[in-house]
Amino acid sequence: MVLVRKACRDGGSFRSWFWRECFEALVLGESMSQERAVPESAVPLEEISSWPEELCRRELPSVLPRLLSIYQHSDNWIEHIQILKIIVEMFLPHMNHLTLEQTFFSQVLPKTVRLFDDMMYELTSQARELSSQNLEIQSTLRNILQTMVQLLGALTGCVQHVCATQESVILENIHSLPSSVLHVIKSTFVHCKNSESVYSGRLHLVADLLQALFKEAYSLQKQLMELLDMVCMNPLIDEHDDILNMVVVIHSLLDICSVISSMDHAFHANTWKFIIKQSLKHQSVIKSQLKHKDIITSLCEDILFSFHSCLQLAEQMIQSDAQDNADYRLFQKTLKLCRFFANSLLHYTKEFLPFLSDSCCTLHQLYLQIYSKFPPSLYAAGISKAQQEEIASTFLVTLSPLISQLLTFQPFVDVVLDSKLELPCELQLPQCLLLVVIMDELSSRPEDVQALWCTESQVSEATARVSLLKAIFSSFEQCSGELSLPVHLQGVKSKGQAEVAVTLYQHVCIHLCTFIASLHPSLFPELDTALLNAVLSANMITSLLAMDAWCFLARYGTAELCAHHVTIMAHLIKSCPGECYQLTNLSILLRRLFFFMAPRQQVEFIQKFPPKETENLLLWQYISFQALPAELRKQTALEVTRAGTAWCMKWLGSNRTLEELESLNTVLSALLAVCNSSGEALDLGQQTAIKEVGSQLSILLNVKLVIGQPYVQQTLSLLLPLLGFFIQTLDPQLVSQVITLQTSLLKLEPPDHVRLAFLDFLSSLGKLFIPQTIQDRILPSLSSVFASLLADRNWLLEQHSLEAFTQFAEGTTHEEIVPQCLSSEETKKKVVSFLEKTGFVDETTAARLERIKQEKGTFWEPFAKVTQEETKMSSLQPCVKRARHELPSEDEYRSTLQAATEALEAIELLLQKSPPPDWLLMEMETLQERIDKLKRQNCSGRKQLSSTFPQPLALHRNWPLSDAQALPLRRAVNLCTAQGSPPASQKSFLLKSDLQPLSPAVIVPVQITIFPPA
Repeated sequence: MVLVRKACRDGGSFRSWFWRECFEALVLGESMSQERAVPESAVPLEEISSWPEELCRRELPSVLPRLLSIYQHSDNWIEHIQILKIIVEMFLPHMNHLTLEQTFFSQVLPKTVRLFDDMMYELTSQARELSSQNLEIQSTLRNILQTMVQLLGALTGCVQHVCATQESVILENIHSLPSSVLHVIKSTFVHCKNSESVYSGRLHLVADLLQALFKEAYSLQKQLMELLDMVCMNPLIDEHDDILNMVVVIHSLLDICSVISSMDHAFHANTWKFIIKQSLKHQSVIKSQLKHKDIITSLCEDILFSFHSCLQLAEQMIQSDAQDNADYRLFQKTLKLCRFFANSLLHYTKEFLPFLSDSCCTLHQLYLQIYSKFPPSLYAAGISKAQQEEIASTFLVTLSPLISQLLTFQPFVDVVLDSKLELPCELQLPQCLLLVVIMDELSSRPEDVQALWCTESQVSEATARVSLLKAIFSSFEQCSGELSLPVHLQGVKSKGQAEVAVTLYQHVCIHLCTFIASLHPSLFPELDTALLNAVLSANMITSLLAMDAWCFLARYGTAELCAHHVTIMAHLIKSCPGECYQLTNLSILLRRLFFFMAPRQQVEFIQKFPPKETENLLLWQYISFQALPAELRKQTALEVTRAGTAWCMKWLGSNRTLEELESLNTVLSALLAVCNSSGEALDLGQQTAIKEVGSQLSILLNVKLVIGQPYVQQTLSLLLPLLGFFIQTLDPQLVSQVITLQTSLLKLEPPDHVRLAFLDFLSSLGKLFIPQTIQDRILPSLSSVFASLLADRNWLLEQHSLEAFTQFAEGTTHEEIVPQCLSSEETKKKVVSFLEKTGFVDETTAARLERIKQEKGTFWEPFAKVTQEETKMSSLQPCVKRARHELPSEDEYRSTLQAATEALEAIELLLQKSPPPDWLLMEMETLQERIDKLKRQNCSGRKQLSSTFPQPLALHRNWPLSDAQALPLRRAVNLCTAQGSPPASQKSFLLKSDLQPLSPAVIVPVQITIFPPA
């Protein structure tokens, strides 16, 4: 160490005792030219360095080996540098360039690299002791830095010599030079990058030399890249080592990129440019050896780093209007760097795509990370609209072709559609937007590419790939926060219309429908499955999206296709085993599709499912009669009314068992549908019949019965709006009884759907004039009910309570009751805010955004996964009645038929004993009609029917049923074929012949406006 410090202190001297001994042999007798007389004594080193060029050339064979020997055996840094400089400056120009590797580089450079590493270690170790008071350490460190600068200069001389003497260079002839130089360059840049921490607060004492060191390394790398640009791989020698050397060079430059990324943007970009250029130049020989994953990963990291820098600069400028300040210029410079990196990634990906299997996850994450920080993401940076547009037009547009390049690459498909893909909240919207972009790309692609994305596949034993259609619904479902805010995206331009921003829901819906219109017929089964799975989803917004897409199909296809879809829905609904959310979703879709049916197909539907038959009221309760033409509407409403009121009167005259309440509720629901959608088509007699049925049923209800039986709660929920329809003609005593029942029930906290039904009835009371004789009984109870419901904390009930109260208050003639309903100041404030259309809670945009993000993170996870037990609990049907849906055995058929036969024999005996009553003949005719109907059903059921769907539309995966319970659904599908479905040879319910050509420009405006109110 003493020698080291002494050598460093005397580093400027070229006349040390050591040098005299070292060079004495080199400057004497036999190695000297006869033209130059050399004395017998030692010669100063300055004189050696002044040898003429010709003398150096002649003495090269004898002098060089001795210089190299001294270089290898010396441990003195100063000596090394001086020998290296003499060799490079005086003897290197005279060496044969074809033998440089053997004669010089391979012998000198390994020792040079070790020397540099030793100096770097010494420099780093002693930097902690640096201070302005410790002059010895300060001098030592500065001398080391100066020596390192000289070493870099010597290496630069080596590189410059090779560049100057050859037009093209074979890597085999210089392979030690690039790797050694790159090692030194990287170490230098790492030291400069870490100088703040290495030298702590004393950096200023060596800052000038560190700057010189960086500049020398910078210059050396530029010179080396110029040399490498001249390198060619030996075409005659298939040397594995030669290929590996070039690979090492490229990856060494890649390591340097990671070091200098935050030091010099221009230099960083130029280094990347060179890496891409060399990779492509030698692509044919090194493509299998390159570590493509490392290159892609580094490039993606640099893209993200530059992009985040852009966003940070844009956030800093948000308060500034000036566009010519330093921040803006730096923003533009960084944005151009983003564009450069994006272009580099596109270029590399295009050329090496077959080798990027293990980089697809990185590329996928790059896309998601970028769009997670950019509007409309909830987690986007707060930047101005101008900067958003600038980033989008400069960087995002440049990056957009990446998806197109990867579209046919199966490993990328497997990553994007991974069945086990779990993304954090901030990446869920970008995933959804990515899938939309992919749908747009696929619209113009051939069948095989669409099939790659739209068919499920088992990638490996542990990994499966879902279809794109299933993935889009699943991803959309996860964007609850963005849907509720809602976020807005750029709209689609239409002819003659200005472009407007659309919500996320509209954006996905429009592009989904466009994709469906372009889907190849062979993929219709996948579309069938995905749409029905989504319709049956537990997530309401996902189900609604699937319904909208299905409605688009109804408009886009033929009338026959629409009618076929309606028939499918009808059979599925009739086969549903009980109340569940899937039944609700199917009924909504049936109602909407019915509006798109042509009149001729509506007539055929009525013939298939005649409303006069009570079992078909299960369907007609979900259908809006407004969808029918006037005459057909009147006729159908009449048949539903007759069948419904007759069944109710029959039930009222019977034992009125609890088991029949399910059927009663179905009938009441159908009657309510008639009143709501076709009330004007009912004549006075029909209205009276419905009112009479409702009145008699209402009288039967009491508090204990309603609270104890879910089916009775459903009955009450149907009766209240039905009575509200006839409120002006109801008996005041009945009104009083109903309000009293509501008052009693509210004290026992009935379910929400019952309280919502209360509000339907209460809102209609504004039309009613209450006689003076019973006002004292009705009005106090009425105000009490309103006050209780208005004070409810359930947001849905609160909203409906305000609407119902407003409707009542605006219409009632009993104005004195209105203030009595507002029992508290809080309720008064809520009503005033509702009337003035102002929010109840003041919430800033930022606070709302933060709340939605927290809600999304908290509530997303389990709610979409509804278990079979939860579905059973939500059903109104008692568990003991599940046996009704099991298939009857042959013995059950025989015993039932035997009982019917015995009943007929008993009637026959009665006829022999006495004359029959007048009504017997009519009842016998009714029985005969039922027997004929059973015969027709038996014949239909014995036909060999083939399903038109693959795996009955995958219903068994969505309905929480056993196989035995799901069997009626499968039979319903078969039944469709017997009632006018497409031929069994067609594997989907979407027929290509049913779809008419429609341009995307037409699709867009149609989708937003075609759906009738649910």
